[in-house]
Amino acid sequence: MPHDDHPAAEPAAAPGATAVRWRRDLHRHPEVGFTEFRTASRVAGALADLGWEIRTGADALSPGDRLGVPSDGELDAAYRRAAAEGADERFLPAMKGGSTAVVATWRAAAPGPRVGLRADLDALPLTESAAGSHLPAREGFRSSHEGVMHACGHDGHVGMAVELAERLTADPPPAGAVTLLLQPAEEGGRGARAMVPAGAADSIDLLIAPHLGLNLPTGTVAPSLDGLLANSKMRAVFHGVASHASLAPHEGRSALLGAAAATLAVHAAPRVPGHETRVAVGRISGGTSSNIVPDRAEMLLETRADDGAVNEDLEARVRTALHGAAATYGLTVDIDLIGGVTTARADRAAVDLVEAAAAAEGLRLVAARAEDGVASDDATAFMRRVQERGGAASYIGIGATLAAPHHTPAFDLDEAALPLGVALLENLVRRALAG
Repeated sequence: MPHDDHPAAEPAAAPGATAVRWRRDLHRHPEVGFTEFRTASRVAGALADLGWEIRTGADALSPGDRLGVPSDGELDAAYRRAAAEGADERFLPAMKGGSTAVVATWRAAAPGPRVGLRADLDALPLTESAAGSHLPAREGFRSSHEGVMHACGHDGHVGMAVELAERLTADPPPAGAVTLLLQPAEEGGRGARAMVPAGAADSIDLLIAPHLGLNLPTGTVAPSLDGLLANSKMRAVFHGVASHASLAPHEGRSALLGAAAATLAVHAAPRVPGHETRVAVGRISGGTSSNIVPDRAEMLLETRADDGAVNEDLEARVRTALHGAAATYGLTVDIDLIGGVTTARADRAAVDLVEAAAAAEGLRLVAARAEDGVASDDATAFMRRVQERGGAASYIGIGATLAAPHHTPAFDLDEAALPLGVALLENLVRRALAG
C-alpha cells in the first residue's frame, strides 16, 4: 500500500510544485547531521512508493566510519521527535542510532549508463529569522525546531531530487540506471565518507553533485566548481589540575591557559607557498569559576587547503602545536577528528553534459568565481570514488538568487530556481542515459 502521508503523494500541478512542496515541508522540520530521521525516512518512503529500490540504515552507510556522531541522548530525542512528526515507519527503525543515509535506485529494463546524483539532507544549528520580511516566516514554513534551520539550500536539493524521481518514473528512459545518494551530515564533512565504504557510489558511471545558490542568480548554471577545499575538523580537549586560584595557584595546571596558547600557536601556522590554506579556532571554552584554576578546556578548530595532501600536512602541524601547548602548561590533550573532506576536480566529460543540458533548457552558463564557491563539500568523497572506478563527476552550481548569504539566520532562496534545477537535472540524466 502506498504511504499517503508525505508531500509527494499529490501529483505536481506545475513544474516545480513537488520540489517546492518538499522544500517547504523540510524547511519547517530541519534536522542536523545524523539526526535526519524524519527527512530521510519520508524521502525513502516517497521513492519506494514510486517503485525505486531503497537501501538505508547500515546498508547505505558504514556506522563505524561516521565522524562527529551526536550523543545517544541527542539521537534518541531526535528519533522520538521524528516519529511524532510523521516519519515513515517503514524505514525509520533501520535508521535508529543515526544511520540516516538513503540510496535510491531506478533501473530500466535494459542495461545502460549509470547516473548518480547527490542530495544532502541536513540542516544547521542556527536560529532562523522571524522577521516579517523573511519568506519562510511570512508564509508559515519557518523552522519549527528553534535553534535549527535549513540555511544552505539542502531542503531544495532534496525537493529537486524527489521531483526528478517522479518525472523519471512517469516517463522512464529505455535503458540505464539512476541512483540518488541522499546523504546525511554534509555540514562538517561527515556523511559521504561513511557512505563510500558501504558501496553507495560503486554502481555509478557519472556523478553530479548540484548545489543551489552560491551567489549565482536564478537562471544560471556553473558547470563545475573546482575550488572546493579539503578540510579537517577537530575537537581538542585539554586536561589539567584544578586548584584554588588565589590560595594555591601553583598547585594547578590551567587547561584554559593551555588552550589559549594553542589557539595562538594554531593561527601562527606558516602558510604553504603555492597553495591556499586556512586555519581557524571556532570555539574555546573551559573553567567553572573565577577562583578555580580550570582543569578542562575544549577547543573546536579546523584546517583547510586546496590540496588533500597539503591539508593532511597542515593538520599534522596543527596537532603538533596542540600537543606542544599542552606540554608547556603541564597538560594532556585528546584530539579527535570530527569531520574531514578531501578535494576533487570535475571531468571534462561530465562538464560537457552539464553544459549541453543547460543550453537545452535555456539556462545561462557562467564560470565559477572564487566568491561563488563553497569552502568545502564532502561530495568530493563520492566524486573521487566514482573517478577511481573509471567514471566521471562534477560538482555544479545551480543559480538561485538569495535573500541573505548561506549559513545566516535570514537565508532563503528563490523558489523559482527549483523547477529550473529539476529541468536541468532531468535533461542531463536523459542525455547521459542516451549515451
